[in-house]
Amino acid sequence: MGNRQSRPWIVSDELWSLIVPLLPEPAPQLIEGRPRVPDRQALCGILFVLHTGIQWEYLPQELGFGSGMTCWRRLAAWNEAGVRDRLHAVPLKELRSKNQLDWSRAVIDSSHVRAARKGPKSGPSPADRAQPGSKHHVLTDGQDIPLAVSLTGGNRNDVTQLLPLLDKVPAVAGIIGRRRRRPDMLFADRGYDHEKYRRLLRRRGIRPAIAERGQPHGTGLGTFRRVAERTISWLHGFRRLRIRWERRDDIHEAFLGLTVCLITHRHVQQLC
Repeated sequence: MGNRQSRPWIVSDELWSLIVPLLPEPAPQLIEGRPRVPDRQALCGILFVLHTGIQWEYLPQELGFGSGMTCWRRLAAWNEAGVRDRLHAVPLKELRSKNQLDWSRAVIDSSHVRAARKGPKSGPSPADRAQPGSKHHVLTDGQDIPLAVSLTGGNRNDVTQLLPLLDKVPAVAGIIGRRRRRPDMLFADRGYDHEKYRRLLRRRGIRPAIAERGQPHGTGLGTFRRVAERTISWLHGFRRLRIRWERRDDIHEAFLGLTVCLITHRHVQQLC
């Protein structure tokens, strides 16, 4: 256990057994040359970059990961194949089967991250003197388990991601009956204060609990919203997510989605 904690990029047998059925079949190698780096080793290299924040070109090949470009290509291919979305549904199903998903409420929040270079889904960040930046938007259940994440430019209003995040929540099975993807209530801060969205939430059968601008603090909503802040702090515990180094938005989203899968899987492990 200690060895795994000191080297968190090592993929355990348990985690690998969940991932391997979701990976696309590799293309046949038509030209003889160096053998293909096994998927599990490439994933360890991807996790090494995610945990340490190291640049791809400095990935230490002596650890058996393959080159940084190999790992980068594997991450891009898996992201395009939708692996991270299908993987996220696996621990969510396990948590629901054990009645560990709190559907009584959900919480939405966002956090700014600096962008090292301009690219899609980056923009002048009002939190960083209009420097290039992005936002991580997070929707959690009532117990800080991430249900959905998204990436936007740093100048996008938070409320624009309210409905898209709800739409990204997978339909979670795990018990007898209908799959579930909608919470009973949604908690949010003043950045989401808009009557239009309150109406749209009610149409979906979700009761809004959104702080109102101009109203004094002390409503008690902050107690519930803290769970999303805790989840965001877990996301940014992975060094690669503290700064957006990637110009390509899909690669940063791949890291973001993979981190959500790891955090959700960690909740399952805590039940054992």
